[in-house]
Amino acid sequence: MKLQHSLGGLEGLGPVDFQKKVFVEPWEKRIFGIHTAMMGLSIHLKEALPEYPIDQVPTAFKDIWTWADLRRGAEAMNPFDYFKLRYYEKWLGGISGFFVEKGYLSQEELNQKTNFYLKEGNVDPTPLPQKDIPGIDEQVIKYLELGDSPKRDIDIQPGFVVGDAVVVKNMPAAEHTRLPGHLRGKPGIVDLVYDGCYAYFPGPSDGLGPAQPSYSVRFDPKDIWGEDLAEQGSTFYADIFEIYLDAA
Repeated sequence: MKLQHSLGGLEGLGPVDFQKKVFVEPWEKRIFGIHTAMMGLSIHLKEALPEYPIDQVPTAFKDIWTWADLRRGAEAMNPFDYFKLRYYEKWLGGISGFFVEKGYLSQEELNQKTNFYLKEGNVDPTPLPQKDIPGIDEQVIKYLELGDSPKRDIDIQPGFVVGDAVVVKNMPAAEHTRLPGHLRGKPGIVDLVYDGCYAYFPGPSDGLGPAQPSYSVRFDPKDIWGEDLAEQGSTFYADIFEIYLDAA
């Protein structure tokens, strides 16, 4: 099974329309900023690298929010809805749904605002309330400057070494996965074993939560797309978590 966000190797999709603007509508900047602030205030940062004193930040946001959560919110959509919506419209749906689920916003409040914008059209976003609360802006800015690393200082011996023949598992697709759809079931060779263990926090439901070894795997394009579609003399590389690999 493939998810609608992973279409590598599919034929007949037609021409790709690349959007030249980073933000098309004014509200898209707002939703980008909200997502960034949520990541900078996420409670998982107290265990991340570098460590953040997140418990001391006077924020009302008391949940985990990472790129994994944003992607799950968009990629768990009905595929027909997914293809109808633009990039930041998917962000808006995922983030607003999260706020309702966690109780930061009621469904009634969301419906009220939705009806307002459907009626009034593309109006400028309402001004943000200005609050003088030290610590929140500083934390978000620090996060933007330093980020957080998924690398974890744990001692796990990699299950594969350079040169090992492996096969990519064809695992059931969860609401979010880091396994490219076009590599499922394909044979490859371990080209590089990355140093240390990495987590995909907080981890989708296909087992990626715990930190684990990861690899750069080398593929023959003929094994992925077939003899007729593979470029002669080319090689395909993909970074893959250990949980997605079996020994050939």
